[in-house]
Amino acid sequence: MDHPALNPPRTTADDAPTRLLGCPAPAKLNLFLHVVGRRADGYHLLQTAFRLLDWGDSLDFGLRTDGLIRRVNDVPGVPEDADLVVRAARLLQTRTGTALGADITVHKRLPMGGGIGGGSSDAATTLIALNRLWQTGLSRIALQALGLQLGADVPVFVFGRDAFAEGVGETLQPLALPAAWYVVISPGVSVPTAEIFSAQDLTRNTPPIKMADFAASTTRNDLQAVACRRYPAVQDAIDWLGAYAPAMMTGSGACVFAEVPSEAEADRITKSCPPRWKAWKARSLARHPLFEWLQ
Repeated sequence: MDHPALNPPRTTADDAPTRLLGCPAPAKLNLFLHVVGRRADGYHLLQTAFRLLDWGDSLDFGLRTDGLIRRVNDVPGVPEDADLVVRAARLLQTRTGTALGADITVHKRLPMGGGIGGGSSDAATTLIALNRLWQTGLSRIALQALGLQLGADVPVFVFGRDAFAEGVGETLQPLALPAAWYVVISPGVSVPTAEIFSAQDLTRNTPPIKMADFAASTTRNDLQAVACRRYPAVQDAIDWLGAYAPAMMTGSGACVFAEVPSEAEADRITKSCPPRWKAWKARSLARHPLFEWLQ
């Protein structure tokens, strides 16, 4: 398969583009996810390690001078006004006061409700790309703060690197990890994040760890047991993939993943995947493909 997140976006002009085509929105994995507490406002306090992948969605942006923001294609199950992409564009427009608008095309490859950051990554790419297209000049830190208003996973994609995250996921530190290949399986169910976080049986008091101890710590995904009880297909996928390599769920589910020693092994496993599921190989991504567009 191709890896669209590795393809650099195309522009019609380097200095003042009117179109940005094929802007990548890479997937992410949570290499672990601990719920270490809960704030007074109900948001959960987390610790996690985010890893970016060279596999994902892509988006096209066309400049409009009338201020209108439109998603020009249909995304099944996502009304335009509810789409994080459209909300991100409108938020940036409001924040900067620009009179410009955009036509946006979303090319979905990542499964929705998969815990691999599809909607959040699309929103982050929208913020980064339109900041460039509109020449609004916001910094990386400013865009991360905007992204947090859209969702807890948006800032890490603007951050643009593997990261150790705390708080609700917005306190980010760069995490140096060796390159790796992964197999990712979508077990054919969509797991609502809110349902998992609101579950009575969710562990919310895992002791915090230090970033320096991450590799040596015994870590897990605290959301996995809850998701597996409610969605047995997730447990089935973990069991199947676990026969090849240690497997776990990413995010709030439903996708599961395993690190494998080589691309050849990733190919072998994906070809063996039961037809009721979808499997992909993916390579780690040192930096977001649009990383250099921000300071």
